[in-house]
Amino acid sequence: MSQTTPLISTLKRLLKKQGKTYVDVANCIDLSEASVKRLFSEQNLSLQRLDAICSLMDIQISDLVREMESEHNHAISELSYEQEKEIARNLDLMVITVYVLNRLSLKDMLNRSTFTETEAIQHLAHLDRLHIIELQAGNRIKLLVAANFKWLDNGPIMKLFCAKIEAEFFRSTFTDKTEKMVVLNGMLSDSSNTLFQRKIAQLATDFDTLSKDDASLPIKQRKGYTFLLGLRGWNYERLFKK
Repeated sequence: MSQTTPLISTLKRLLKKQGKTYVDVANCIDLSEASVKRLFSEQNLSLQRLDAICSLMDIQISDLVREMESEHNHAISELSYEQEKEIARNLDLMVITVYVLNRLSLKDMLNRSTFTETEAIQHLAHLDRLHIIELQAGNRIKLLVAANFKWLDNGPIMKLFCAKIEAEFFRSTFTDKTEKMVVLNGMLSDSSNTLFQRKIAQLATDFDTLSKDDASLPIKQRKGYTFLLGLRGWNYERLFKK
């Protein structure tokens, strides 16, 4: 697995911890703030620029790598089947889990849901027992999942999402300015299919990176979106067969 994503994630966490902003980084490596955001989003930092940013924080690249490895060794990249099943069979717990993975605070959860504080804390304590979070003093939430965390392929959570997507997701007309749907049909070679799958994986990484970048914004400036993109062998003939 590529270490670029967890390395950039650790870098951003350390910058935030030291109170450094994109503007500080931009001044450090002589770029615009927009260019810095794009470099972080595309995960396209040269060693020279990475070294300069580390110097800004008074650390070495080796210190950054050790910090990343420490985080990775203690973080979980996926749950067991039974753990996912435990979450999937309790829809309230599932909702709180989604909130947690989107880095909402307890206050934000209460403001955008009908949960009482007691109910929300009970679910958070449940996630603490599953080692997805660490519920700290004052009900602060520390997310324990790795940067590459994902649900099990064809596991309980994915099955739940697929069931809900089939029933609800495509009820939209996708005409709102915040929505987009593209349906394509074509014939590809195996090599082109492989290349396109890599591009899909990069899009998923970009979506996840932007979501994490925006996690520090006030909740009023963020909205929940679901990104769905699939590729499979399928012909239009099936649509018209009786």
